[in-house]
Amino acid sequence: MLLTSAEPIIHVIDDEAPVRRSLLFLLESAGWVAVGHESAESFLGAVPALPAAGGCLVLDIRMPGMSGLELQHRLAAQVSPWPIVFMTGHGEAEMAAHALAAGAVGFLRKPFRDQALLDAVESAVAASESR
Repeated sequence: MLLTSAEPIIHVIDDEAPVRRSLLFLLESAGWVAVGHESAESFLGAVPALPAAGGCLVLDIRMPGMSGLELQHRLAAQVSPWPIVFMTGHGEAEMAAHALAAGAVGFLRKPFRDQALLDAVESAVAASESR
C-alpha cells in the first residue's frame, strides 16, 4: 500500500493480533489508511512522521513491554504531534483520567461500538490538522 502525505494515516498499536486485524479492517472499510503495529516498540522503530493531512494513533493502554501510557509519555517528551485515542479492556477511571490529562483525545473501553471508534478517530484526525 502506497502511503502519501495527501491522506491521514491511522496507526493501530495493539499486541493482540486478532484485535489489531479487526480494527484495521474496520478503519480501512470506512475509508481510512491504517497501519498496524504489534507493540509500542514496533511503532517507535518505524518512526513515522505525521502526514500533512493528519492522522492519529489508536493505542492499547496495556501491552507487554512498553505500555500505551509509557509510549504516550515518550511521544510527549519528543513533542510528537500524533493525537492518541486509547482503548483498553481494563477501563479504570484513574487510568483514563491520567491519559486524557496527558493529552489523549479519546478513551474507549473494549468492547466498544464500531461507530464509537470511528467517531473518536474522526475527532483525533481533526485535532491533528491543527498540529
